[in-house]
Amino acid sequence: MAGALDQAELAVVVPLTVQGSRRWRGLVLPVAAVALWWLASRLDLVNSALLVSPVKVLETAWDMTSSGRLWRALSASLARELTGFFIGIASGLVLGALLGLWPRFNRMVGPSFNTFKQISLFAWIPLISVWFGLGDVAKVVFLSLAALVPVVVNTAGGIRNTPASLLEVARVYGYTRWQTVTQVVLPSAIPSIFTGVYLALIYSWLATIGAEYLLVSGRGVGNLLIEGSEHFQMDLVIFGMAVIGVVGWLMNASARLLERRIFKGRTT
Repeated sequence: MAGALDQAELAVVVPLTVQGSRRWRGLVLPVAAVALWWLASRLDLVNSALLVSPVKVLETAWDMTSSGRLWRALSASLARELTGFFIGIASGLVLGALLGLWPRFNRMVGPSFNTFKQISLFAWIPLISVWFGLGDVAKVVFLSLAALVPVVVNTAGGIRNTPASLLEVARVYGYTRWQTVTQVVLPSAIPSIFTGVYLALIYSWLATIGAEYLLVSGRGVGNLLIEGSEHFQMDLVIFGMAVIGVVGWLMNASARLLERRIFKGRTT
């Protein structure tokens, strides 16, 4: 009996241990990189003006945080990002639904949209800056374009890829067109739509930094990078890059968590 209990305990403990160790494997590379970075700066293997020490970056991080400069810059960037994100996904959902549900509209507008989405996002910067200036309005327009395309593509694609078997069932049960769209087509397209929204969140955050770097008027995390570069403060540049990465990671993790909860709710 004792042997059986030992085997049962091992059957539970070993997988949990293996799973826990796998979760920590992702930290091996960044920890090793920071260790090599610290060692190189400690032994003066590189020019300290080009690659400052991790300690100096931590000091800059503390100064930026305690003085409130980080929070002011970050709040400005997030406000622009969220505004452009919501405008982009709202427009993208409407346009994507029209392209997916209305064949005539797709024949008229689809070719133009397919051409539009091939234009590099940053190619719009000169035109946007002339039309809207260099302030927040121009940046929000730029971010809206970044969020628009993935939502339109995935929404229209998800609607068009509704399984024929589901449409046949709706026809057999005598669903009206409205019932078919709301109860069959859109629920079937939700995974694809969420993928578009998820990509829009990522693209709009990346575009936020690009817009702040190219449309330099105003406050934001991208402006911290410009300030650090202009004054040759590599500690500020590295700290700004770290902030961008951490915020992007938090957005990604939050979107994935929301996705799991939504689809878990749909399957229960």
